[in-house]
Amino acid sequence: MQLEVVLKKIGESRADMTTDMVEMIKIPAIGPMNGGKGETLRADLVQKFLKGFDSVERIDVQDNKDPSVKRPNIIAKKNGKEKGTVWIISHMDTVLPGDLEDWISPPYEPRVEDDKIYGLGTEDNGQAIISSIYAAKYIPAGVLTGKSIGLAIVSDEETTSVMGIEYLVNNGYFSDDDLVIVPDWGMPDGEMIEVAEKHLLWLKVEIEGKQTHGSTPHRGINAYRVSTKFLADLLDRLAARYGEDDPLFRPPVSTFEPTKSTATVGNVNTIPGYDEFWMDCRILPRYDPKEIIEFVNNVAREHSKKTGAKITVKVEQCTFAGQPSSVDNPDFQAFRESVSSIIGKDVDTIGVGGGTCANFFRLKGLNAYVWQCGGGTLHQPNEHVFLDNIVTDAKVFATLFFKLCV
Repeated sequence: MQLEVVLKKIGESRADMTTDMVEMIKIPAIGPMNGGKGETLRADLVQKFLKGFDSVERIDVQDNKDPSVKRPNIIAKKNGKEKGTVWIISHMDTVLPGDLEDWISPPYEPRVEDDKIYGLGTEDNGQAIISSIYAAKYIPAGVLTGKSIGLAIVSDEETTSVMGIEYLVNNGYFSDDDLVIVPDWGMPDGEMIEVAEKHLLWLKVEIEGKQTHGSTPHRGINAYRVSTKFLADLLDRLAARYGEDDPLFRPPVSTFEPTKSTATVGNVNTIPGYDEFWMDCRILPRYDPKEIIEFVNNVAREHSKKTGAKITVKVEQCTFAGQPSSVDNPDFQAFRESVSSIIGKDVDTIGVGGGTCANFFRLKGLNAYVWQCGGGTLHQPNEHVFLDNIVTDAKVFATLFFKLCV
């Protein structure tokens, strides 16, 4: 069997890739934390795509918010004769679609136009599911003299990963001999491989004041006013205290962004007695998130004392970043060469703020690398994937399989 034959078959599979993607995106896959019913129906379909593997295992994990929901994880393998597996990790779940008015076509009714497929989850992370399946599709089971080929298609990536990749990592499904590729971030030309991530910290801030009539603000404590002053002061002080940069990362600094907020009162002439907002913080590895949490609490106590409002800071999620993955080993060099040979360009390394499944491997001391040809429309209305990118990714992964498995 020759690599050129496999690459040719992948290139000729664009119509089949399109059909599979369209069928998959029609099925919602949102976790209970975000108001959905999970990924079960999408997993049932994906399993039908996994033909020709030596084994296909389904690991269903009970949801920790809704016990009636099972979060499915799929592991498919073609067995090699040497130790270790070359893994491609992808995820089935998606974020919420947001305002449906911003979508040109409905998010669950995929639209194919100008060699692109539009729909919720096409790029994040349908691209990786389809490209990894087609990368392995034309390499028969039983011919691998090197490492095994493994696909892990998981749930719960868009929230906690506790019922997805973290569960698999903590329960011994991977080993020190493995090479792990996570196609969940990329540059349009594919010239960067992500080897490091920032700490992830989500905070919820609750401000309790005293509601009163809009004409008598002196009789109450305006929680919205306290909230905005506290937030403005906090952002300035965080930037000043934790403002160093690291050129490996893009952006090179820690980011502290207010994101979600809820309505205060239903009418204009009431002083709100309660307000709340959330922050998404991506923190350079040199800083300790625990120290930042304490700093935020100290600023909250200052404003609480000054205003009389009660300010509570809650940690919604805190994920520590593992050590950067090594770039000084034969497996990484094989991957870098595989990317370069298909895209026709030199490839460099980078660190990013986005959290991916790769970090759970790094926390265990395992190397994991994040790469794909990315269009950059994930988490946006009218999300779409370029068919060229799916084909390119599949060719890169197939080339890597030939280098380390065949």
